[in-house]
Amino acid sequence: MLKAIAKATGASTEEVENLWSKMGDLGLVAEKLVLKKKQVTLATKKLTVNKVLVNIRKLAELEGEGTVEKKVALITELLSFSSAEEACFIVRMVLEQLRVGIAAGIVRDAIAGAFDYEAKEVESAHHVLGDYGEVARLAKEKKLNKAKLKVGKPVSSMLALLVSDIDEAFESVGAPALFEYKLDGFRLQIHKDHEIKLFTRRLENVTKQFPDVVELVKKNVKGNDFILDTEAAGYDAKTGKYLPFQKISQRIRRKYDIVDMAKKFPVEINVFDVLYHEGKDYMGESQKTRRELIQSIKNNKEPSWMKE
Repeated sequence: MLKAIAKATGASTEEVENLWSKMGDLGLVAEKLVLKKKQVTLATKKLTVNKVLVNIRKLAELEGEGTVEKKVALITELLSFSSAEEACFIVRMVLEQLRVGIAAGIVRDAIAGAFDYEAKEVESAHHVLGDYGEVARLAKEKKLNKAKLKVGKPVSSMLALLVSDIDEAFESVGAPALFEYKLDGFRLQIHKDHEIKLFTRRLENVTKQFPDVVELVKKNVKGNDFILDTEAAGYDAKTGKYLPFQKISQRIRRKYDIVDMAKKFPVEINVFDVLYHEGKDYMGESQKTRRELIQSIKNNKEPSWMKE
């Protein structure tokens, strides 16, 4: 983005970086630099909504050698034809930092108020669908109770509760409770129906980046369709010691040399929950029931780990 802003406005990357450090928002930096440029030159082409849509879609499709420069060119093209205000929002949109001031809780409450539902009903539907747009559509049609788990569609992950000690932990989750090791890995939701798909906590599809995990699941998990909640932890193939998240995170965004990266930074999968199996939704079942199911559907003998 720094390169694109610099190319589109004629500023140096150092100037862009300096402004960024002062303003803290690359969108505002782009707005200021484009405004400065437009006072000197006039845009030769008017930006259209369709052009923005086409270029941003291309960003997500690019892969292979030269990808970075191609992406820079696509963003530069948009910024070159945009007004100062348009440049601000294009940059924020690409960086997923629109900053419109609306948090998920506000969207939830708005849907509840608009369509006469309780906020907890809307939130429960979102946990299943992972998409407030879809939740709003069902709420408007008075079909919120139709929100069901669907294999292949990622589910919003339940996040950890922050507590100060063991006693507070029991107060939060109740007793008995299940304790797990905290690994420096990343959340990986595994779906299988006619194919296996992998999703991160942010619901990004990373199936192509982890072909080794796909094969691991094929060999070690019984069932025609299921949704597993897991933690992927990287380890050193020679020593067996765990690697920090910063190492393994290189694989999440990788678009090329995937097989080599899998050999360099292998992962093992900690299966800690099952949400769906053989046509049945297990989200409302007890932890004990889900844990027993995990043990019964795994081919390998280790209690929680799947590792080649």
